[in-house]
Amino acid sequence: MLAWLAKTVAACWHPVERYTHGSSSMTDRNDALLWYRDLGQHAFGEFSIAVVQANALLEDQSQIETGPYGTFIGVYDGHGGPEAARYVNEHLFKNFQKIVRDQQGVMSIDVLRKAFLATEEGFLNHVAGLWDVKPQTAGVGTCCLVGVLWGGMLYVANVGDSRAVIGTSRSRSSHAEVGAGQLSVEHNASSEAIRHELKSMHPDDPQIVMLKHGVWRVKGIIQVSRSIGDFYLKKQEYNREPLNPRLRLSEPLRRPVLTAEPSVNVHVVQSMDRFLIFASDGLWEHLSNQEAVDIVQNHPRSGIARRLIKAALQEAARKREMRYSDLKKIDRGIRRHFHDDITVVVIFLDHDLISRGASISPMSIRGGVDTLEAVGSTERVASRM
Repeated sequence: MLAWLAKTVAACWHPVERYTHGSSSMTDRNDALLWYRDLGQHAFGEFSIAVVQANALLEDQSQIETGPYGTFIGVYDGHGGPEAARYVNEHLFKNFQKIVRDQQGVMSIDVLRKAFLATEEGFLNHVAGLWDVKPQTAGVGTCCLVGVLWGGMLYVANVGDSRAVIGTSRSRSSHAEVGAGQLSVEHNASSEAIRHELKSMHPDDPQIVMLKHGVWRVKGIIQVSRSIGDFYLKKQEYNREPLNPRLRLSEPLRRPVLTAEPSVNVHVVQSMDRFLIFASDGLWEHLSNQEAVDIVQNHPRSGIARRLIKAALQEAARKREMRYSDLKKIDRGIRRHFHDDITVVVIFLDHDLISRGASISPMSIRGGVDTLEAVGSTERVASRM
């Protein structure tokens, strides 16, 4: 029975070579840095996805992998460069598939933990191979937020400060208020709990967290305490010349100060759970959990991820005392001074599909191409998304 189940899972999560394309995947004519797909079908309902670029090179990557057995959602917010997030976008789901097969088709917290750590190890090997020609790759990392809808269960795994939020009705009435619940732990030194965790793990290091220019940072350098990559803060052999002096520590690195060990939350999907929002921290910098949930609840599904990004950008413009229409005209790179790259994935939950099991052909959506490269070529967008 277990062997049969493993084969079934392998078939359902088989790597998909074709990607969705067509007019539903496009860049916004009014904002060349915004890519979106307004509405699509995943294994247990509908989804909406949007990405807006701010950096000179897009550091956010994302994916939705779906088939008859379930739905995999990934949001990867890179820092220091796009290399780590791109690597994770290409390898984490494949590692997840392999581990599920090795576990005889049984999903668990341990499956996600092993997938994260296998991806970390793979990227370490990649960085080691580049050390002599591109040593700065040792200074690149990524936050990593993953959701897996597996039957009636939702698994959420996270390193870094991207966030997953669930919208749940407060009653069975169709007009009921929808409350926001946070499903992920944010590993950011701005949190007192994270600072306490770091200090307890490094009692002999009085500078494990430092306040610099009003911002708490690990070793005075980086805000997140967990990531994939950032090997300059994990292994001494990558914290030396010719690495950028700005990233090198003044004392030897005796043990890792960052980890790729994810926090994992398991949620039993309930009948009053309506939708999920997975987003990089660029969204949450400008919107609260409840504000985001209210926007999703009170507007049509089609284009809802794009609407969330627009709300965040309007707030970013307001904070800088400028008009949203002017913000949209600012080019990538310069635009990073006003807001971060932002990725939003909204997953709607169809409880009939969840209860009886889905029936959908495997499909893969990848978000992570520099948006300006895709203007005027929808098919090219699709081939790299």
